[in-house]
Amino acid sequence: MRLLFLAVLRPHTGNAVTAQRVRAHLEAAGHVCVLKDAFDFESPSEIANLILAENCEAALALHLYRGGRLLQGHRIPFGIIFGGTDVNEDANQKEKNTVMRRVLEEARFAVAFTESMKEMAQAQWPHAKGKIYVQSQGIATTPNAAFNWNTFLQRSEINQSADNLHVFLLICGLRQVKDPLYLVGAFSEWHQEEPSVYLVIVGPEVDPVFTREVKAKVKRASGVRLIGEMPQGDLHAVVKNCFAVVNSSVSEGMSAAILEEFVHLAKRLVSDPALEKEIVTNGKAYVRMYHSWQVERDTYQQLIRKLEGSSED
Repeated sequence: MRLLFLAVLRPHTGNAVTAQRVRAHLEAAGHVCVLKDAFDFESPSEIANLILAENCEAALALHLYRGGRLLQGHRIPFGIIFGGTDVNEDANQKEKNTVMRRVLEEARFAVAFTESMKEMAQAQWPHAKGKIYVQSQGIATTPNAAFNWNTFLQRSEINQSADNLHVFLLICGLRQVKDPLYLVGAFSEWHQEEPSVYLVIVGPEVDPVFTREVKAKVKRASGVRLIGEMPQGDLHAVVKNCFAVVNSSVSEGMSAAILEEFVHLAKRLVSDPALEKEIVTNGKAYVRMYHSWQVERDTYQQLIRKLEGSSED
């Protein structure tokens, strides 16, 4: 089939990476996948013209609201993939919720990344209960073999021996919902106690106003560094070389209590090599079991078959 795939394709973001991976899965099954940025279109009529021009037989959207709303009312079958903002934010806005309900009525299937996301979606839109499938994100890393960790540290103005460092990595676009400043104060205090500990924030400047705020605060914080977006292979190499990867997000419900607990556990991790080894081993096993790239490929290739045939079938 010729498939139209709508997603938010801001470079070096999770959405773009997910969209590229799903497109590869579909093209591996012999489909032609026309990937377009949802933000380039303002109305379903523009999408109607695109469907006609590209001779698309079916469609897929990443994000129920951002992409799915543009697929309403067309005479081609489509499926959607939930984004985190769909159930954590947009569902709480009455007008957007109504639009998303209508999109789900038309969609032949919907994909949630987790069981909890599926449960939240079913609570919001009970009529869609039978068409929501859970498929976690597939993981396939490709670290750049030529990447130089010491050069990266120098670029980050970390002038210490790599052997004695504990670099914690936060990967996120600089926007408020990702809350990149959440850990800055705690790491700054910890770095003053233990100079080998650093927090490095890596990601694109998504929100210009908020980016200025982040840069100003990081500049005043000891032991915290800010690096712009990186090619995926280099980023994977940084993940491979750093001590630990951390995450913070407003829509995932972070709290001060979690922050205090995080610092306590992070200090324990730094001082306990056996714990570090155990977490790494368990993490690899977990990814193999629950985030298989091949299982993800099989799931999308099976689901896309639901789009075969006309909408009247």
